[in-house]
Amino acid sequence: MSALGRQILVEFYGCNPDILNDVITIETSMVDAAREATATVINSTFHHFSPYGVSGVVVIQESHLAIHTWPEFGYAAVDIFTCGDSVNPWICYDYLLKAFEARNGSAMEIKRGQTDLLQRANFTLDTGETYYDTQQGATVAAEYKRDVWFTDKNDDIALSLRHTGELLYRAKSPFQTVQVLNTHAYGKMLTIDDLVMCTETDEFVYHEMIAHIAMQTHKNPENVLVIGGGDGGTVREIVKYPNLHKVTMVEIDEKVVEASKLHLPTLSSAFGHEKLTLLFEDGINFVAESPEKQYDIIIVDGSDPRGPAEGLFSEAFFANCKRCLKPDGVLVTQSEGPHFNQKAMVEMNHCFRRIFGDAQVHTYLAFIPTYPTGMWSFTYCSNGAAHPLHFDEAAADTFAEANGFKYYNAALHKAAFALPTFVKNMFN
Repeated sequence: MSALGRQILVEFYGCNPDILNDVITIETSMVDAAREATATVINSTFHHFSPYGVSGVVVIQESHLAIHTWPEFGYAAVDIFTCGDSVNPWICYDYLLKAFEARNGSAMEIKRGQTDLLQRANFTLDTGETYYDTQQGATVAAEYKRDVWFTDKNDDIALSLRHTGELLYRAKSPFQTVQVLNTHAYGKMLTIDDLVMCTETDEFVYHEMIAHIAMQTHKNPENVLVIGGGDGGTVREIVKYPNLHKVTMVEIDEKVVEASKLHLPTLSSAFGHEKLTLLFEDGINFVAESPEKQYDIIIVDGSDPRGPAEGLFSEAFFANCKRCLKPDGVLVTQSEGPHFNQKAMVEMNHCFRRIFGDAQVHTYLAFIPTYPTGMWSFTYCSNGAAHPLHFDEAAADTFAEANGFKYYNAALHKAAFALPTFVKNMFN
């Protein structure tokens, strides 16, 4: 039977789940499979979805290869369509079977466009799709373009960032998967378990706001504890204060620090600072075992409440933080987003109020483009007389200007605590 094209519908079973959840490996394998079959690749567009799954298509001059993966089942569904006789789709099948480390695969071939049922129409194109080199007058092939996307999503919302398709860093620690990708719009991006932690372009918002509110309102912050913060951005901001005697950073995962040191030098610049003590330990246990009244400021720079960071959102942990603060101490923590994880944000607010008292708990907001919904919250808890709106505004502006801050200033400091009505109502 003569036909215009050949299509094979493929199912791969028993695949390596790590491969099926790796958008870069999937995209590379699909492109290489097309080239192995001597197809001409025009474009590739691939998306990774959090927590798992990859979808994508490779457009070839002879048609396309498309895929969706279910890593949790070790399963991938692939559609390979080739026009004419120049490309054999079964070569792609054989290549992908090996690339995905599949236990077995099945496929069904369909002839598309049976020529005995078709009648060719006579028509003239006004414009063609041929491209010409204006200097030489020669025909030029279409340029291959890669569209590889990282998507941070939950059941209702998603953020997608296009990246180069090159994996700069990936490591699986006993706790989580850490990777660094190079995005087109936001520079290098650190992710943990496929969630955005920070990007080079907008990280300054988060790190300036988690650090300087407390540092500017405490009368004399000499001894600071940071829980988490493995990218280094928070301690980078803290060591800018000349009156600081010591900052202790407790990070559970060495791989986060390693990734930042290798690929995010603007964040990790303070890791060698003489005032920093860096410990690779469980921050929950560290605080539980620490003596009372040790720290002027404790900053909890953790990720979302899942995996190793889940315990950083417990009442027992925050009660231990209060115990470790000096009588005039301050606790600051990231506290999720009012449009993203409202339940966790409200529960944390009520938890802090039980531990510190209603009048000692203050929520403030910052706007971070690559965090879910863009609106993110922090919570300031005072163990004594410190108040987030009682500070030397002129000195804060002078310090901000001298250190080249990009987000924080005295006016913004005050404005951050002016909460929208819907956020205030959430806490009631």
